[in-house]
Amino acid sequence: MGSIDVHHHIQPPEYVAAIGSVAIAGPAVASAVDWGAQRSLEAMDKNGIEAAVVSISAPGVWVGEQSGTTRLARVCNEFSAQLCADHPGRFGWLAALPLPDVGAALDETAYAFDQLGADGALLLTNYGNRYLGHPGFEPLLAELDGRGAVVALHPTSCDCLDAVPEIPRSVIEFPHDTTRTVCSLLFGGSLLRYPNIRWLLPHGGGTLAFLAHRIAGVLNLRPNLREHAPGGVISALQSLYYDTAFAANPPSFAALRELAPGDHILFGTDFPFAPEAFMAASVAGLAEVADGAAAFESVSRRNAQTLFPRFAEHVESV
Repeated sequence: MGSIDVHHHIQPPEYVAAIGSVAIAGPAVASAVDWGAQRSLEAMDKNGIEAAVVSISAPGVWVGEQSGTTRLARVCNEFSAQLCADHPGRFGWLAALPLPDVGAALDETAYAFDQLGADGALLLTNYGNRYLGHPGFEPLLAELDGRGAVVALHPTSCDCLDAVPEIPRSVIEFPHDTTRTVCSLLFGGSLLRYPNIRWLLPHGGGTLAFLAHRIAGVLNLRPNLREHAPGGVISALQSLYYDTAFAANPPSFAALRELAPGDHILFGTDFPFAPEAFMAASVAGLAEVADGAAAFESVSRRNAQTLFPRFAEHVESV
């Protein structure tokens, strides 16, 4: 039984046509645009990956106006559902939601979960520089909380000063943007108000593991913020889930393991934005850093089966 990759992206043809190959390849490599289901399956088979949870990456489904964005989210979600139907047991999927229109996102949430059978949803870390703890997102978070949904985050660009413009934003800004939106959820009280959302953070949580105690110190110095994390910041961060995309290496994984419980760490690759060679390195890296066979099995597979019952059901049936 192979690994389960919870951070794996797709590029439906209509998505590439609508968003544009330059925008899609901007955060990473041009070869990501050439994605196809067979390409994913071949890479998975070569690297011992039994299944993958697929999603739309940054820059998301925004096309510059809302009606086109709403339509593109629907196209991507129906594509994802069909991908799972065409390859039973090989894929799960996270719904794309047509934000920033919260009403449209609520409608698509109902359709994706209730009609198409989504395994969760994916939200970008910010929409027009509004992070997820912004009050405008409250109705959507309430709906996802009521469903006990898995909600994966994916970083995107913000209008921050590019002090080192020669370095792609995905290198520095993406990890920090994950930390920004988690702090927004934490300090705005959303993590406390919506405890049933199971947040899945990418790339080992961005810079959270390194900054966790610094964030906790700020909370302790500001009594008005303490009510949002009555059990403390570290406890709140330990309630989140983390994937190992670009974090299955000794320094990153050591920091993550110090912060997150072992059953809250899941295997991820970031394919195809991370090419197949990086997928292989992720598999080998996890085998190196995991503390024994039981820990490897937990991170590579068992934790995903708990978070995504689709895969537990599949394993039991074969």
